[in-house]
Amino acid sequence: MTSFLSVCRALPRVACVTAALWCIGAAQAEKADRNLPMNAEADALRYDDARQTSVFTGNVVITKGTIVIRGSQVEVRQDAQGNQFGIVNGSPGFFRQKRDNVDEFIEGTAQRIDYDSKADTVRFTGNAVLKRFKGTQLNDETTGNVIVYNNTTDVFTVDGGTANRTAFNPTGRVRAMLTPVPKEGAPAPAPVPVPPATLKPSPQLEEGRQ
Repeated sequence: MTSFLSVCRALPRVACVTAALWCIGAAQAEKADRNLPMNAEADALRYDDARQTSVFTGNVVITKGTIVIRGSQVEVRQDAQGNQFGIVNGSPGFFRQKRDNVDEFIEGTAQRIDYDSKADTVRFTGNAVLKRFKGTQLNDETTGNVIVYNNTTDVFTVDGGTANRTAFNPTGRVRAMLTPVPKEGAPAPAPVPVPPATLKPSPQLEEGRQ
């Protein structure tokens, strides 16, 4: 963990994180999702048959197997081979997908999200945040200006820089929180005890009753 954070500090603009840092193993995004139909709900729809594009606007919610996409506007295009491509715009847009064979989910937000079912990649652009949940528990979180996640290889890249600067991150550097993977058979870490609150009498208890 220390060596990874040292690498992040040494790379002010680009960082590459492999599947080894996100729970070593063969777990990948749900493979069946790419072959399932896409369902959408929105306030309005504009469909162009010649270009095979659909533009959904207003509280858009799209599901495709375990994939959930939300945004203010989503443009969906399909090529001749049946591959689907989506552009999500929102404040921010939202993407969620289950990983294969494990109770884990990948969840990301950004100002723009590009989904490519052919390459099986998701690109988050603008205030991008990518999280991994084990069940309902947040395990890892990464922030940057651009995050590209490859569902097939389970590898993602994070790009920082000036566009990623905020009041809380004035340098715009990539930031990551990664939970160590426990060794097989090792006991779970004990919770840190919280000392009880100390109660003190107040001489001003009766003030305000006169």
